[in-house]
Amino acid sequence: MQESQDNVGAVPSTCAAWSETLSEPMAGTAPVATSWLCLEQPGPWGRDALLQSHLDPELGNRLASLAAAHGVRIQLIRRTGRHPDLGADFPRTVYLAHTAPGTSWLRRVELTDPAELLDLDLAGLASGEHGGRGEPCAEPILLVCTNGRRDRCCALRGRALLDQFTGRHQGQLWETTHTGGHRFAPTAVVLPTGYSYARLTPHAVDAVLSDAAVGKVTTTHCRGRSALSQPAQVAELAVREATGERSEEALRIRSEAPGEVVLEHHDGRSWRVPVEEVPLSPPRPNSCGKQAVESSARMAGRIRQLS
Repeated sequence: MQESQDNVGAVPSTCAAWSETLSEPMAGTAPVATSWLCLEQPGPWGRDALLQSHLDPELGNRLASLAAAHGVRIQLIRRTGRHPDLGADFPRTVYLAHTAPGTSWLRRVELTDPAELLDLDLAGLASGEHGGRGEPCAEPILLVCTNGRRDRCCALRGRALLDQFTGRHQGQLWETTHTGGHRFAPTAVVLPTGYSYARLTPHAVDAVLSDAAVGKVTTTHCRGRSALSQPAQVAELAVREATGERSEEALRIRSEAPGEVVLEHHDGRSWRVPVEEVPLSPPRPNSCGKQAVESSARMAGRIRQLS
């Protein structure tokens, strides 16, 4: 399957092509989540993957309810390539992650019965406690959205991207379900920091994983850090661009008010960043098959250094 535009100047055929053609800003569009639970589930995924896959739907519903009650984001993941259905009892990989600046971590758990996750301390996970569950991961992982039942751009662009990594980044690249913003496909999130990315290329994937392995942030293609609100994502990326700061844990949000975010650096510097929502023109579809709608983006204004 290929995206197409029949003629030069023709209307783009997919929501991602629309967004890319119109250079829609990506900053401040990352999913907001501080803690993540990622469960391996091969085979097909439906639009609501937790309920529409070969995972027991009753279990999927209970996990979704528990995760939502505690503010934990739950994702299904599967290995790249072909997706054979392995039945019910097979070794599954589960990743637990906490993405808050200064306290981020990633741990891997192996289990054969996903119902064991019902006993997981999700309140503890939400607050950044892993309770010693699983083993710490030495390398970051990148979850690339490929859920074509949610939006075909994710399948078209996400899988095409992953197809280019045979033999590279083994164990670090996973397919995942919806992470939001399919019009920015191919999209991905890197754990444990929760920085999300859009319109990824193979070179960008290499850079993201290489930088994350040494505690740095790749700002190119970045949508923001998931532990931050979307206005704060915009402000943090703006300060990084202005200062050249790439250390993952160098910046903190000191305060946040409507239209303004104040950030501080661990060396004592601080900045006030105005953030406003601006309309985008022309209208565009935010998902394939939908009508074009009025859209907007959050933008950082003039940064003022306070100290």
